[in-house]
Amino acid sequence: DMDALPILEANEVSYTSVNPGVMHACGHDSHTAILLAVAKILTEMPDRPAGELRFLFQPCEETNDAEGKSGAQRMIDDGALEGVDRVIALHVDSDLPTGRLFTPSGYMTANVDNFFATIIGQGAHGAHPDQGIDPIYLLGQVINALQGIRARRIDPSRPAVVTIGTVRAGLAGGENVIPNEATLSGTLRSYDDETREKLIVEVERALSVSKALGGDFKLEVVRGCPSTYNDPLVTELIRSTAVDLFGESALIERERSLGGEDFSYMTREAPGAMFLLGAKKDAVKRAHHNPLFDIDESAMPVGAAMLAEVATRLLVSAAPKR
Repeated sequence: DMDALPILEANEVSYTSVNPGVMHACGHDSHTAILLAVAKILTEMPDRPAGELRFLFQPCEETNDAEGKSGAQRMIDDGALEGVDRVIALHVDSDLPTGRLFTPSGYMTANVDNFFATIIGQGAHGAHPDQGIDPIYLLGQVINALQGIRARRIDPSRPAVVTIGTVRAGLAGGENVIPNEATLSGTLRSYDDETREKLIVEVERALSVSKALGGDFKLEVVRGCPSTYNDPLVTELIRSTAVDLFGESALIERERSLGGEDFSYMTREAPGAMFLLGAKKDAVKRAHHNPLFDIDESAMPVGAAMLAEVATRLLVSAAPKR
C-alpha cells in the first residue's frame, strides 16, 4: 500500500511531510520503498529461479472510493491478481522491536463492519414526557442490549467486538425538549464469517428493543473488508525463512489484532499470508495514525530480505520437478 493520511505531522526530521495536513502515519511509504528494493534485488539476481513475480503497489488502503471499494478490490477488479498463485504482504509495526516478525497461522486481521442507527421516538415537552416517546430513554435500553451481544449472544470461544463510537440526541439549548430521534454508530469486529453474520443479526435484534417500548428504528450496516487469513503453508514458509535468515529470535509471539486490512481481499483470491515487521524507533509512543508516527528505518532491509527470499523459495517450490 502507498497512501498517506489526513494528519498534520508533528515530527521534526529531515523527511517531515512537505504537504501540510497530510503525512505517512502508517508506514506505507516504507512499504513502497521496501517493495522497490525487492524488485531491484530480484530483477538483478543472476540465478533467479524461473517463474513470474508480480509487485503490487496498491493505492487507497486506508479508505474506500465513491463506490465503496478499497484499493485492493480495485486492483482485483483490474486483473492484478489474475494468474497469481500466492500472495505475500508485510506491514511495519511501530510498537514491535525492530527486525522482529509476527505472523500467526490462521486469522491475522478481522472482519470490519460499521453500523449506523436511528432511534425514532416522538418529541414532547420535557415537563410532559408521557405525551411523547423519549428516544433518549430508548437509546439507553438499546445500548444495554448492544453491550450484551458479546457476553450473551456470541460463542465465547470466538473473538468478537461490538463498539459504540458515537451517540447523538437533542440540540444545544434543548434541556426541556424531548427530541424526535437519537442516533448512534459503531463498529463490529470478528474473525470467522459465521460470527460476522451473527453480529449483524444481533445488532438488529438489540435495536428492536426500541419497538417494544413504543418507538422504532432504522439501521444501516456498511460492510468493510473481510478478515485476513494466513494460509498455514505460506505462513510456515515465512516463519522458516525468518529463522534461516535471522535466527530463532527473529520471530515474536503476541495477541492477534481485531483491526482491519484490505490485503484480506487478495488472500481470498489466492492463498497467502501477511507478516508484521517490527520497527520501533525509540521510547516515544509513535502509534500508527498518530502525528508522531515514525519508524526505525533499519527494519527496512530486513523486510526487503524477507520478501525477496520468500518469493525466491516460492518460485523454487513451484518449479516443475525433473
